[in-house]
Amino acid sequence: MIRIKAIISYDGSKFSGFQKQKQSTRTVAYDIENALLGLGIECNIVGAGRTDSGVHATGQVIHFDIPDFWSDTNKLKFELNRKLCNITIKRLIVLNDEFHARFSAKSREYKYCFSTTTQSIFMDNYIAKYGDFNKSRLIEVLKEFEGEHDFALFYKSGSPVKSTVRNILSVRYKKYKNIDIITIKANGFLRSQVRMIVDISMKYAMGKLELGDISNQISCKEKISTTLAPAVGLYLTKVMY
Repeated sequence: MIRIKAIISYDGSKFSGFQKQKQSTRTVAYDIENALLGLGIECNIVGAGRTDSGVHATGQVIHFDIPDFWSDTNKLKFELNRKLCNITIKRLIVLNDEFHARFSAKSREYKYCFSTTTQSIFMDNYIAKYGDFNKSRLIEVLKEFEGEHDFALFYKSGSPVKSTVRNILSVRYKKYKNIDIITIKANGFLRSQVRMIVDISMKYAMGKLELGDISNQISCKEKISTTLAPAVGLYLTKVMY
């Protein structure tokens, strides 16, 4: 068997998340495994991140094992892309079987895209909407999340984790044309952590919370907000190894 690392992108608005589910719903993992099965490859894929329903990816990484007769990765990529819809296989790389898409990752990067102005209706599934906000306040509050913290009050329960401590390496804000973008990089993320961080930060930037409120939640003293930013604005953009 050959271990394959694949870099993929997908339109999250078409899927009920990345991970396979017991219910008969369409997921990214199900579609890829089904496409592989159509090529005579029966295997389970493993992703670097389990994106929620509606969340997109431009640089998701997965791994899977294939039989030796599919060693021509260019042909495999071509055939998979023929079978897949709303998913693109960007690269296929042969690695040794010690590589693991999730556990070998050193860090992950997400981008959150939103706008305060009216966009084309064709962008409704790809750009989130927020009201007017103070950019200086947003930049100020995002800095609060950098470093190692216990994010026990910043994730959605449902997936068991050994630890809720994560190290956020950087959080940046920039505006590109009429799109506001928050880029967050960390050694790992808890379920819905990025969306919760974005939403509470936007509440501060819009004058709905004080900085002390957010500091108290970061230090696990008080749960102030648990609402999530809309999934449509979130993109898994890069996984570093």
